[in-house]
Amino acid sequence: MRSIVVTGGSGKAGKAVVRDLVEAGYRVVNVDVAATRDPDAPDLIADLTDLGQTWEVLKSADAVVHLAAVPAPNILPDGETFRINTLSTYNVFSVAVELGLEKVVWASSETLLGIPFERHDPSYAPLDEQAPPWPEFHYALAKLMGEVLADQFARWSGIPFVSLRYSNVMDEADYARFPGFWDKPLVRAWNLWGYVDARDVARCTRLALEGTTTGHEVFLVAADDSCMTTPSADLMADVYPDVEYRANGRGEFETLLSIDKAKRILGYVPAHSWRDYVDA
Repeated sequence: MRSIVVTGGSGKAGKAVVRDLVEAGYRVVNVDVAATRDPDAPDLIADLTDLGQTWEVLKSADAVVHLAAVPAPNILPDGETFRINTLSTYNVFSVAVELGLEKVVWASSETLLGIPFERHDPSYAPLDEQAPPWPEFHYALAKLMGEVLADQFARWSGIPFVSLRYSNVMDEADYARFPGFWDKPLVRAWNLWGYVDARDVARCTRLALEGTTTGHEVFLVAADDSCMTTPSADLMADVYPDVEYRANGRGEFETLLSIDKAKRILGYVPAHSWRDYVDA
């Protein structure tokens, strides 16, 4: 597996993924609706909702990392977000199977866990991959459809599919905003105070590509800690007092989006924390 197509490689996570794969020695092509003009990773402008264009961009690849999507709700009308994200994912998955690619890794979302917890509280914390999927808006619903597609395409083809439920992706410049959260825990309670550094997203994505998983596997991908200076147990007691808190002994600021499965199976260990860049 030497030639990797990264769809959506012009976004925050995508740029980090492309950079990491290039540095690891892979031949990388970025497929997006916007060019980065990275000399180490050629750009192809393509509309992945078009099956023919999807075939053209994947026909020389060994594997695909599918990150392309309308990146959040409320950017486009709900139906258009659902259409674009679901159809592009279907096209990438179906063409990957037709071409017999070695692996499909794609960006699912933490939002499948019920985030932003407006209708109900989390089932428990830290949340993990066993929590029931509760998509609360069309963006999240499209991600759930992607995971259902991955289940079936992996079953039909025997090609490994990996769904990575990235938490809120941050780069180093974003950490300057974190002090504004510390006295207002409700501001970031919507995703249990989770985040992940784009560089850790990139490394985990490469580990998913290189790993020996079979079938369809789902992994949460977050930092090892929360974005807060208040201990995680105190945050849960104050904001979600009726939610079962299952402390796992990983420190007083432990992530409330469990990454134990990614650590165990992929060998993912986050290397970056906002605490390395901002004085608390």
